[in-house]
Amino acid sequence: MYILVVDDHALLRGGMRFLLRSLDPGLQMDDAADCAQALERVAARSYDLLLLDLKMPGLNGLEALDALREAAPATPLVVLSGEDDPGVVRAAIERGAMGFIPKSSTPEVLVQALRLVLAHGVYLPPAVLGSARAAPATSLGASGEVLLPGLTLRQMDVLRCVIRGLPNKIIARELDVSEGTVKAHLTLVLRTLGVHNRTEAVYAAAKLGLRA
Repeated sequence: MYILVVDDHALLRGGMRFLLRSLDPGLQMDDAADCAQALERVAARSYDLLLLDLKMPGLNGLEALDALREAAPATPLVVLSGEDDPGVVRAAIERGAMGFIPKSSTPEVLVQALRLVLAHGVYLPPAVLGSARAAPATSLGASGEVLLPGLTLRQMDVLRCVIRGLPNKIIARELDVSEGTVKAHLTLVLRTLGVHNRTEAVYAAAKLGLRA
């Protein structure tokens, strides 16, 4: 497993290297002190997970998130932040992050959150998750996967791609359908979840325990 940690504090990067060993004894970690260095790393190799601090020198905050998502759209990205303002969390999820972990979290919570994201789930701070609207009831498929009544298997595929933060163009390519078909499926997904946009859909998926 290869993980890239993007943070301008050398002490945090060193601590993360030690902490992440509990995820996988064979884990390989690269680090970057700013977004420019991170983009060089991403261009040179593929990663299983990107961890991004929102406050760094140079290209900063959500702009850095946008740049990394564009450079590696299929790689899960988790934000590490010193703040957990709901507006910032929402903005990060809107831009394709699959998790938002406040730096005030305990090491145990951080590791559990990363395990969830690596298992194709979404991690949101409890305070933010608790404020999300109620999610609809679910059922289990024959193989134990979570299903939403009223959605076809293809529409569930679209929802899982949305959880991964993929734009419609890439969803269409992965599912071998047109962008128009993706938009039609997404409209039904939002209606079934009782939400108005992709970000609210990700919040609902997190409450339901859906995984990508």
